[in-house]
Amino acid sequence: MLPSENRLRRRQDFATAVKRGRRAGRPLLVVHLNRDGETKGQTDRNSDSRPHVAEGLPSARAGFVVSKAVGPAVVRNLVKRRLRHLVRERLLRLPAGSLIVVRALPPAGTASYLDLEHDLDAALRRLLRAEPTGSVPTGAGR
Repeated sequence: MLPSENRLRRRQDFATAVKRGRRAGRPLLVVHLNRDGETKGQTDRNSDSRPHVAEGLPSARAGFVVSKAVGPAVVRNLVKRRLRHLVRERLLRLPAGSLIVVRALPPAGTASYLDLEHDLDAALRRLLRAEPTGSVPTGAGR
């Protein structure tokens, strides 16, 4: 299970990660990563109600989206459990305060644990080595 301080719960946090973060798509899943973890212009009033903030450094938080297109409830829950376990092992690699949303695609319902792990690792490698938004893309200076 994912520790409480590492869970995304609020709709606003999911939206922030998806809309403001970077995206890496793979055949089995799509990973959205927002390195900032905070919306610009957020007030102190909102930060007081955030249970994941400990000792001034916010933890990386993760959320999962597994739609009915993936399969029946048993399959969706299996995919969610596998993804939670995989992300939990990789939380320390993420910058403090970052938000990550992992969205399972329909083929994830029939994929093995190792296939999910491979796609998640590939997506995270791409997102963590990527330049911050607003910079010149790689290969543009040729």
